[in-house]
Parts: sequence; C-alpha cells; structure tokens
Amino acid sequence: MSERYELLVVGAGPGGYVSAIRAKQLGINVAIVERRSTLGGVCLNEGCIPSKALLDSSEHFATARDKFAIHGIEIDSPRINLQVMLSRKNEVVRRLTDGVAYLLKKHKIPVIKGEARLLGMGSDGDHRTEIVSEAAVDAVDAVVSKRVLLATGSEPVSLPCIPFDGEFVVGAREALDFDKVPEHLVVAGAGFIGLELGSVWRRLGARVTVLEMLPAILPTMDRQAADLLQRTLKKQGMEFRLGARITGLEKNGGKGRVTYQVGEDNFAVECDRLLVSIGRRPLISGTGFTELGGVVSESGRISVDENYQTSIAGIYAIGDLVPGPMLAHKASEEGIVCVERMTGKTVAVDYTCLPGVVYTWPEGASTGKTEEQLKSENIPYKSGKSNFIGNGRARAMEETDGFVKILADAQTDRILGVHIVGPRASDLIGEAVTAMCLKATARDIGMQFHAHPTLGEAMKEAALDVNNEAIHG
Repeated sequence: MSERYELLVVGAGPGGYVSAIRAKQLGINVAIVERRSTLGGVCLNEGCIPSKALLDSSEHFATARDKFAIHGIEIDSPRINLQVMLSRKNEVVRRLTDGVAYLLKKHKIPVIKGEARLLGMGSDGDHRTEIVSEAAVDAVDAVVSKRVLLATGSEPVSLPCIPFDGEFVVGAREALDFDKVPEHLVVAGAGFIGLELGSVWRRLGARVTVLEMLPAILPTMDRQAADLLQRTLKKQGMEFRLGARITGLEKNGGKGRVTYQVGEDNFAVECDRLLVSIGRRPLISGTGFTELGGVVSESGRISVDENYQTSIAGIYAIGDLVPGPMLAHKASEEGIVCVERMTGKTVAVDYTCLPGVVYTWPEGASTGKTEEQLKSENIPYKSGKSNFIGNGRARAMEETDGFVKILADAQTDRILGVHIVGPRASDLIGEAVTAMCLKATARDIGMQFHAHPTLGEAMKEAALDVNNEAIHG
C-alpha cells in the first residue's frame, strides 16, 4: 500500500507531534510515523514527565517527613507505598500520551505505527519511506512524501567498560521503575538526569553516591549556581565524588562493586544499583539517513541549514538529532520554525534565550550566558543578585536556599543571562526568557510591578541590584 503526503514526520515526541500539528494548521498534508505503541516519545514515556511525577511524589514524602513539624503539623512518621507511587506516575504518563493521540486525531493527522526507513528520492522528486510494522515485521508499507522531517530523538550512552543490563546497570527508563528503594544507588554522571533521579531515590531513603568524571557538577551551568546546588544536595545527604573515572564493575549476586580512579588513586564503592546518566546520542541508526549519504558531524549530530534541511534535499531534522542541548522545548520550537519556513515564513529560533532546568529541590534554572562564558568571551558585564533568604514569600514557605542572579551588558544594560537556584526556579525562569527575547534591560525588569509577596520579587530585586538600586538587598 502506498500513500502520498506533502510532509512525513518520523517520530511522535515533543519535536515530531508539535511539528505535525503546526504543519496541519498551515494547510500541509502531513502524516506521522511512530515506532512506539504510545505517542509522546522519550519525554512523555520515560523522561521529562515520569521523572517529574516521581520528583513531586518524593518531594511530598520528604516534606511530610522533614518539614511538617516546622509548620506545626504533627504526624506519625510517613511510610512509602512505592507501588502506588509508581502507579500514579504511570497514570500521569498515560493521560498525557492519550492527550497527544487526541490532538493528532483532532487535527486529522494519520498516525502510522512502525519503523521508518528512508529509501531515497524517486524520479518524480518525491521521497520513499519504508514502514515496517511492529505487529508484523514482514508487512511493509511505502509512504511517498514531498518532504521528510526526522524527529527520532536520542538514546542513553553506556559506559565504555560497563554495558547496560536492564537490571543492575540501568538508564533513566529503568530507574523510574525500581521495584524497591535501593539500599545504595550509585549514579554515573552529575548532569540533569542523574541529579534528578538521584534526588528521587535519596528522598525515599536510598544512599546515593554520584560519580562525576569532570571536576564539577552540571558543567554547562553557571558555576556559582551549580556550586550552591551541590552544597544543598550534600546537606540532603547526596554524596559526590568528582574527577572520578569509572574503570570497572564486579557483580556478586544482587550487589556490585564499582571501581573508579581519581587522579592516580584507585577507589571502589559497593552498591545494589548503578544508574548511568553520562549523556545521550542521536537516534540516527536505522533511519537510512547515513546510507543515503546524509552528512553527520563528528559529534554524531545531523548537519542542517537555517531551514533545518539536511544535506539531502527534502529531508529535514530537528531536536536531539541536530546541534544544541537535548531539550524537549528546543525540539518543539525547532519543529514549528521548520514547518513555518516550509511555507515561506521568515521565522527563527532564538537560541540565546533557550532555558534549561534541573528539577532537584531547590530547583536550578538558567537562560543566556553564564559568568564564565562572558569572561572567556571578554564581554564587559555587570551582575545583580537577590537571595531568597530576604524574600517574604520564600520565608513564609520555609524555602530560603538560593538566589536569582542577573547578568547585563556593562554599557547597554541589556540582559545577557539569568541564573536561579531556589523554589520554583522552573517557573520563574519564564520571565527571564521573555525579557531576553524582547531585548529587555535590567532596568526594564526592575521598573515592572511584581506582586507582593511572591517569589518573583527576587527577580525584580536582582534586576535592581544590577545597577546598585536594590531596595531589600
């Protein structure tokens, strides 16, 4: 069976399904291919959403255990029903993946289930894509389309010396479904995923040791913010071994002994789970892209132009497949811009305002340049800071760890970067992104109303502090 579309989107994650919906809104005849039984990609099924569901559940438990007494609430020691917690997480995922299916149905976008493999362009100038159904491997459909948009996402990278086994050595997917709280969880990698899932199981009672090969956690984050976050996580009981290169693993029954080096010294740590979160790689293998001669960089990303078109005419790529941070919201915006440019719109993604969030508690969020980047690029800047300990709402919440820091151009006062560690940093960063996209100055934020008492007042105070005008600092 053969069908023809103007656009075939491969992958129904945050990049793919958003692209398909926007394409349909623009009048493009579009279909989407997805190999999973459910829609939403890694983000909805085994990444962003389930991890946040467990982060919220574990934070509720930690709050009841450690903080209720501060508020005058006296309860017996809370207990964990892990199966109920995991069931709730699964229900959150189900509702959201069903929601994506509803959206595609609402927009009358065909969803083709199976593996997509590019076959090349025919003499008519259209691309042929082979679809192998998961239900019947030998049932092959050919889809003909003027254009193909690859949005297949990424997969976790294993340690060179220790492959994943799905039981003891696991990635994020398995770490979201442990059947019991580990006695000792070792996390390889101090990036966003490792710290978030490490936080979940630490709150629920596991001993958590983080082994990071680099000399600091969260290497892309502003150093002052990352260092504060590390100190706070250490106070919560998380252990860190920095500059640690993992060299091996010895398993004995249900336990393991992870060996690692720090400098010239050798160490070992025993654990009952090893979570590997050292990075992800683009899912290009199996798509047929490289077999057709598609250009892939040394870093494993697909090279694209300003339209997100690859080296093969009519084939486009977005999200984790192309350069830049592997973030769901980046993929979504790239997908929208990609299909809008197909219709002649002159739009672009402003990567200077791309936010990143680590959902530990306190949260860490940032957008724009870090102080380290500004210094290395010899950009004159000024800095303003407001600590949450001086914020009325944070005081009322008993959540005073952290700060808002705003970096602005020394001459123009234009905001160059904003870095937040503290309660609800993930929500607060939205104001900073909007301000930066509108080319706002620190004084622009400082002049605006911020309702009292709110956490957002820390943003205003930091903006005022950029020009030494802070009232409550």
